[in-house]
Amino acid sequence: MKSAVTICLVPEARGGPFVYWDDLAAACQQAAARGFDAVEIFPPDPEAINPQELRTLLDDHGLSLAAVGSGAGWVKHHLALTSSDETIRAKAVAFVQRMMDFAAPFDAPVIVGSMQGKADAHVAQPVALRYLGNALFKLDEHAHNIGTTLLYEPLNRYETNLINTLADAVQFLNALQTQQVKILADLFHMNLEEANLPDAIRNAGAWIGHVHFADSNRRAAGFGHTDFLPIIAALVEVGYDGYLSAEVLPLPDSDTAARQTIATFRQIVG
Repeated sequence: MKSAVTICLVPEARGGPFVYWDDLAAACQQAAARGFDAVEIFPPDPEAINPQELRTLLDDHGLSLAAVGSGAGWVKHHLALTSSDETIRAKAVAFVQRMMDFAAPFDAPVIVGSMQGKADAHVAQPVALRYLGNALFKLDEHAHNIGTTLLYEPLNRYETNLINTLADAVQFLNALQTQQVKILADLFHMNLEEANLPDAIRNAGAWIGHVHFADSNRRAAGFGHTDFLPIIAALVEVGYDGYLSAEVLPLPDSDTAARQTIATFRQIVG
């Protein structure tokens, strides 16, 4: 398994669980200095970063691009895959597709988390799930066409009322028969929703395509009460060899969060 750390370039997401903020070049430099293998970037839109400049930054610092987040689609552009408005749903799908076009040359998957939306007074849960399934089916087709992967992230009950556990995500994706969609296992959300984190990982198995490496309080690994050793053992058991990416609050500051993350990573992974 490899280490990664998050960089958020979306001012509207201020206060969210991202280690580095605003300055992509400085963040890449700091991530490399702390010993991370890769960075996970959350841009404000797919055209916000010059691909060649990013390639140069990554190469200069010996980093890979672990994943690209699409959360700005929701927090900045107010797009959701389950909106009651058909036009907004179409724009949401197009936004993620453009993000995939940006990420694919870096062999990086795109994350669908907050953009999945939720059921509300305007969209009943069965309808929202149907909208979500239709969107993921279209995105799966696009991923297949450009040779990339989409990551679907189950969120905790306070952020969505659609799919909250890995098992529910597996069942949902199995029914869709998607080929290029994997599950993002976020340990913070799992701490709220799963009865047993290692068992949830074992049961999801090969569906897991990415891991958000966060402690129980959404701080850096080691700053909460999560027992990581059984989790890592379960990931090894299912053959996971991807990234453990720190999507955590920058507390008490970004550098301390980064140092704590990489120290815990080295302690439990090697």
